[in-house]
Amino acid sequence: MTTAAARRDRRISPVFLGIAALTAVAGWAVWTGFAGATGLAVFLFVTGAWVVSLCLHEYAHARTALHSGDLSIGSKGYLTLNPLAYTHALLSVVLPVLFVVMGGIGLPGGAVYIERGRIRGRWRHSLISAAGPLTNVAFAIVCTAPFWLDALDGVPLAFRYALAFLAMLQVTAAILNSLPIPGLDGYGVVEPWLSHRIRRQVEPIAPFGLIAVFALLWVPGVNVAFFDAIDALLGGLGVDEAQRYCGYDLYRFWRAFFGEHNPGCAVG
Repeated sequence: MTTAAARRDRRISPVFLGIAALTAVAGWAVWTGFAGATGLAVFLFVTGAWVVSLCLHEYAHARTALHSGDLSIGSKGYLTLNPLAYTHALLSVVLPVLFVVMGGIGLPGGAVYIERGRIRGRWRHSLISAAGPLTNVAFAIVCTAPFWLDALDGVPLAFRYALAFLAMLQVTAAILNSLPIPGLDGYGVVEPWLSHRIRRQVEPIAPFGLIAVFALLWVPGVNVAFFDAIDALLGGLGVDEAQRYCGYDLYRFWRAFFGEHNPGCAVG
């Protein structure tokens, strides 16, 4: 019975499969220009892929914790890739999607609940926290591969733009979530190596770390410096600023109703 329960705990959720299927269909619609609804298709494709990456991000935390000693992970539903099973589904999925819609920024979400007392060894604690951002790095490598492999021949412009924008979201998520700010994974990496006194002092402000990052990005000087770094990194991978901008322009398909689309981003 234990084996059967363990299998149920690790069975991929129909919710996740549905999101992945919607993403695949939307990707096909972007590639083919189905029904001329390119903007809506880009929105569904990028949003779906972004949610899939969020699920994989949280799964990486959970799976690493499982192999590090927290056997309670399975019973919490974290290994099913179901975004509705997260302790804070609002923080883990809804807010990151809103950040994308509002500002085209891949801000990280909340984390799965891990019983740290079950885990021994500072390196294991650090690795659990690092597993999430590393997943975003892997996702970014996949998204940018056609660019740095110079394999874009035959790829429709709309799909190319969508990939460029999605790559930017993954890179921003990986970088922001790696910052050593309380509440983010970057702090989780260094926290096990801090003294007990420092950890106790930082603990009360940890819930506000994500809000602080979001607020800082609205400061013009910080915003410009951050995106200059993103431009340099993605540019080195062959993804230029124009492609990312056009991807974001297509993503906000509703702007077409107000005549606000950039004509330079036309795909057909």
